[in-house]
Amino acid sequence: MLRTGVSHLDAVILTHEHNDHMIGVDDVRPFNFRQKEDIPVYAAERVQKDLKLRFEYVFSANKYPGAPSLALRTISKNESFEIKGLEFQPIEVIHGKLPVLGFRIGDFTYITDARTIAPEEMAKIEGTKILILNALHYYDHYSHFNVPQALEVIEKIKPEQAFLTHVSHHMGLSSEINKILPDNVKLAYDQQVIEMEE
Repeated sequence: MLRTGVSHLDAVILTHEHNDHMIGVDDVRPFNFRQKEDIPVYAAERVQKDLKLRFEYVFSANKYPGAPSLALRTISKNESFEIKGLEFQPIEVIHGKLPVLGFRIGDFTYITDARTIAPEEMAKIEGTKILILNALHYYDHYSHFNVPQALEVIEKIKPEQAFLTHVSHHMGLSSEINKILPDNVKLAYDQQVIEMEE
């Protein structure tokens, strides 16, 4: 957020409760100070419970001065929701045994921490033009797609472009890996900007 110079935050969307996906919630404080308003945080009920345990001082009746100001919004896996005119369609994937939410916004779909996707959830992805999908590395993993598994999903969906995210350091250098991926697939990278036609 600092490197990209983000100065305004409309909302935070939590896919699931693992630390690497929620522990930065405390860092919304500068946006609270600047915007002088609560920051909406969208999450499933289960994830909200975990958030309240880890960040008890944020939700306490005697709130710690300077703690983040958050407004929780509940996501149901079967109902779309809207933020600033954008419609988000939840897509439930399985990460080991844990349900995780990905999201489709128009022709853009973002899925992280997936190992399996049920047929009814795959149907929600069909027709997407840009797909972001996790691929940890080339070895088998119990809770993440590896590259061959991710490419299998991409082949079924046939997006115009796909980007692999949640990549391990075991993957190798992007300059080498991108050469051997299909033409429409690349490794995602920090500060990446994806432009889409409206």
